[in-house]
Amino acid sequence: MKKEEQAPHAFHTITDLHRMLGLPAPVHPLVSLVDNTKISVGKEQLPSSFLMDFYKISYKTGLRGKIRYGQSYYDFEEGGMTFTSPNQVLATEDDTEYRGYTLLIHPDFIRNYPLGKQIRNYGFFSYAINEALHLSDREKTIILGIFKNIDEELQMPIDDFSQDVIVTQTELILNYSNRFYRRQFNTRKAAHHDLLVRLETVLDQYFKEERGLMKGLPTVQYVADELCVSPHYLSDMLRTLTGQNAQQHIHNQLIDKAKEILSVSKLSVAEVAYQLGFEHPQSFNKLFKRKTNLSPLQYRQSFN
Repeated sequence: MKKEEQAPHAFHTITDLHRMLGLPAPVHPLVSLVDNTKISVGKEQLPSSFLMDFYKISYKTGLRGKIRYGQSYYDFEEGGMTFTSPNQVLATEDDTEYRGYTLLIHPDFIRNYPLGKQIRNYGFFSYAINEALHLSDREKTIILGIFKNIDEELQMPIDDFSQDVIVTQTELILNYSNRFYRRQFNTRKAAHHDLLVRLETVLDQYFKEERGLMKGLPTVQYVADELCVSPHYLSDMLRTLTGQNAQQHIHNQLIDKAKEILSVSKLSVAEVAYQLGFEHPQSFNKLFKRKTNLSPLQYRQSFN
């Protein structure tokens, strides 16, 4: 009989996670910097999957074993940075061991700061684990230096500036990570050009098989799943490569297909809209005119 999967274990506080990992209680209940080498509990003592009510920013190196994120696995032998938002499910596999640091921050710690709202704009918190940030030696030095600053601040007596300093250092990590991800996109342009070709193939097949009649318009999530990447990563990669996000690429190919059908078939504009996946022809007309400055009917007439 197949073993029933248990629901992910929820860590509502950083203190709870410290206790599970066999670590001393955090100096501050809403923020902690963990030296990963001090985690000594075995896999049998950890939940098979878990989620947290706080952010996790990790730099891992020398990892043995694998970590699962959703349906994906990532081998950290080369090290890298990962970013997890509250309520994202994680699971450990094998006897996972690694060095590095993990910064844990509860949303309440940054709620009254601009970062409390801005943090949701850092798309890499929604990247899959196989889209981790790989650091050069110089980049490692920068990130580890900021971790050291946070650690030193946490060891000092709390005063009126403690929280400001830690929030500022955290934002610095995130801004550097944005810069380093851009560098990673640029250094992997050959692989990403291949991903762009595959994206166009996925959409072409979708329209060729008229899947829109049954499934509606192709979504960013659908395309990302077909390419085995996360939606945020796909859009950020495409924006770096072409200046347009995934939704814009879908719309462009959608309009190209619409032009093809309008020019070679006698289908009505409404029938073309339904074939492509639009629920309402008016939505098709609006998108087509926004992209071409012509209505679908005007385009057909001008073509003729």
